[in-house]
Amino acid sequence: MKKQTGFTLIELAIVLVIIGLLLGGVLKGQELINQAKIKNVIADFNGITAAYYGYQDRYKSIPGDDAGANARWGTTATNGDGDGLLEGAWQDNGANAGTETGLFWQHLRLAGFVGGTGAGNPNNAVTGLVGVQAGGDTFRSATATSGSGFSGLILCSSNLPDKIAVAVDTTLDDGNPQTGSVRAITQGGKVITATNNPAIPANAAADTTGYSETGGKQYLVCKSM
Repeated sequence: MKKQTGFTLIELAIVLVIIGLLLGGVLKGQELINQAKIKNVIADFNGITAAYYGYQDRYKSIPGDDAGANARWGTTATNGDGDGLLEGAWQDNGANAGTETGLFWQHLRLAGFVGGTGAGNPNNAVTGLVGVQAGGDTFRSATATSGSGFSGLILCSSNLPDKIAVAVDTTLDDGNPQTGSVRAITQGGKVITATNNPAIPANAAADTTGYSETGGKQYLVCKSM
């Protein structure tokens, strides 16, 4: 009769310990990645706000609205109307890149305050889009509008997963999507891209009971500048 062999209890224990260490390493690594994304999103808000005020200090004009851009940089630049207001929706790519909220990025880039070229919206750490618009305007799209609750110029960052949105709002403000200098609306799980301009669903609104961390929501988070 052939004797069958198997794993001893010690061997099984060692395997379980190794599996536990591997799972722990994966989870810790994912948390470190999330923390890095949170820091990058916060750095976007702070860095672009600083660039905006730096441009105003240097040229005495609002980037995007600057009527002297063409004279300063030549044909690579498009002038704004110089009325002291920034017109356009927060996301102005493609055919809409000539609006002032698109020119905002062109002027900052030509001045050397931010990287890149052209008038398209930059990406954030989660491949969402970053944009600016007047806070009194609505978040415009082909199918829906939603008010922001702000009155001045705002900087927005899209496609932020719930945990990242909560961390950003808590770090920069009060952690409430409806109040303070940082506010948010849900995207209903939709992803905003450079071509859908933008995909804010018809039921877009702040979570009335606060952020929901179910893992199924994405947020458009905006900060007063």
